[in-house]
Amino acid sequence: MWDWIADRYDLFTGWAFEIVLQPLMYRLGLMDWADEAFLWMDFLVFGLIQVVVVVVVCLPLEAWRPVERWESRRKVLTDVAYTLLARLGILPMIGFVLFFAAQSRIEAMIADSGWVPPTLETFLPFLREEPFLALLFYIVVLDFAAYWHHRFQHRIGWWWALHSIHHAQTQMTFWTDDRNHILDDILAAAWFGAIAVLIGVPPGQFPIILLVLRLAESLSHANVRLDFGRVGERLIVSPRFHRLHHGVLSVGAEGKNYGVLLPVWDWIFGTADFHRDHYPRTGDPSAPRAYVEGGWLRQQAAGFREIWRAVRGKRAS
Repeated sequence: MWDWIADRYDLFTGWAFEIVLQPLMYRLGLMDWADEAFLWMDFLVFGLIQVVVVVVVCLPLEAWRPVERWESRRKVLTDVAYTLLARLGILPMIGFVLFFAAQSRIEAMIADSGWVPPTLETFLPFLREEPFLALLFYIVVLDFAAYWHHRFQHRIGWWWALHSIHHAQTQMTFWTDDRNHILDDILAAAWFGAIAVLIGVPPGQFPIILLVLRLAESLSHANVRLDFGRVGERLIVSPRFHRLHHGVLSVGAEGKNYGVLLPVWDWIFGTADFHRDHYPRTGDPSAPRAYVEGGWLRQQAAGFREIWRAVRGKRAS
């Protein structure tokens, strides 16, 4: 099934490149960049799929039972800009240009050494014959990695200086999922990319895993009065569970509910908060004003200033 999906996706991406992008590049004399442009088209198509899936799932829910209603949604529009920049290939393409040379050298060094890194299937050989079960294992492992990545964002002073942009939003919606500083996005991409390679996630399955985790993250940020019941809340992260994480009394190192898809990690490590029927106001009262009221560019500039202050020890962690 995964091969069929991947084949159809590749056919569509190739068709879009040949019909839309390649003629334009030919006219502009940019065909020397054809390989990079094809990769960007791949980012763009996959990003469009993610945005469409998230909007179809989350927008009706927010209209159905919103936690809050606002007269002005200007702050929400800033988060829409974050999502379009993050998921339509612009920021991933920047990351590709920055890291492609380093990645190629590392892969060449590994190949020359003859060392074959162990993968998840090395330790669990039965997964080779069960691709769907392997997919579930990969999702669980990467979700565990996401839990610790999220805790580090809150516990390390300079990292929190960046991540505070995400928590400064007082009008949280499903668009808020992508509200991150560009440096934070680069760190996240390096974190998950390295772990995915380490455990041997097949290239054809990685986009599906990414889609599942990002849909879960977007849903958990939705402005909807929704929980999954006493049992379901302990199995899957709900919008109510994650809203407690974004509450004004749960910021910085004192945060709770770090899980992305599975609350089990919060159970195990003592960071779970299961208060029922509680939907707090969101935001970070200690965040710089630019984080709360600024647009994308202003917030990015403020993020660079705040991380510099944190490194110099002039910002509270």
